[in-house]
Amino acid sequence: MTIYDVSEKAGVSIATVSRVLNGSENVSDQTRQKVLAVIEECGYTPNAFARGLGLNSMNTIGILCADSSDLYLANAIYYIEQELRENNYNCILCCTGYKLEDKQKYLNLLVNKKVDSVILVGSNFVADNDTENDYIREAAKEIPILLLNADFDCENVYCSLCDDFKSTMQATTYLIDAGIQDILYLYNSRSYSTLRKLSGYQSALTQKGLPLRMEYIQYFPGSHTDLLAIADFLSDLDHSLKYQAVVAADDNLAIGTVKFAHKKGLSIPDELSIIGYNNSILSNCCDPELTSVDNRLEILCHHIVKTLIGILTDNEMPQKVIFSGELIKRGTTL
Repeated sequence: MTIYDVSEKAGVSIATVSRVLNGSENVSDQTRQKVLAVIEECGYTPNAFARGLGLNSMNTIGILCADSSDLYLANAIYYIEQELRENNYNCILCCTGYKLEDKQKYLNLLVNKKVDSVILVGSNFVADNDTENDYIREAAKEIPILLLNADFDCENVYCSLCDDFKSTMQATTYLIDAGIQDILYLYNSRSYSTLRKLSGYQSALTQKGLPLRMEYIQYFPGSHTDLLAIADFLSDLDHSLKYQAVVAADDNLAIGTVKFAHKKGLSIPDELSIIGYNNSILSNCCDPELTSVDNRLEILCHHIVKTLIGILTDNEMPQKVIFSGELIKRGTTL
């Protein structure tokens, strides 16, 4: 018996059951009695100690990220923690790495630590193999789960994301409209977000009647923080591929491409145009400054906390909200 079963049997939302268990006043007496009757009838024991005692919320939110040294994830954690603090919530942060078993372990740990909800930061928590997402489904039976920049359809899971497909399609189209046809797509992960960007790149080529050439889709196997290795990787490709532009899945890869261009003596953007993604601080740290897609990270984080607060105060909140990115043009494109 889980909180999901109680909500289903009582005919109310999981959030309402949570409010009853927390002793919230934001529930009608009739609904409260109905939920308590189901709990007593089924012998349900809440997982969290505080809820089992009928105390108020622990005012603690769990945050999971794969790697807090990643610039995008680090910024997301900062924005989320700041927003939660302003709403009088504490945080427990766990860095899981990228292995499925570790993601499962840390999510279960946070659920058992009596947190009110967990925010999964980054699209790497959602796997292509759907059975590998069961750990999210199981956790969502106990507490609300929120996903930043990933799409996952499940009850009690709420998603806030940028339209990476459309944003990358528009960035690639911008290059094509500038007269560039040989465009390399450079990526170094197979996360939900990165693959959506790849689909956007491919869609732009198709819509403009250009061929899809697999050799122009390049996976960099190293760390995206190793800028010199990225430059060397592109130097090795330069013997067999000729391209006029690079669309990179993040700003690190794009900066590595700038280093490659300087190493080869290529003029940017006349001989090589470069577009990054995330519009991070790195965009202003190279010469010329980097054209990049702004994926609205701060807005995404604000919205996901707003959604969370709404859920925890028993308001109906949208399960998925998608924001549009914006191409910020700088010196690496014409």
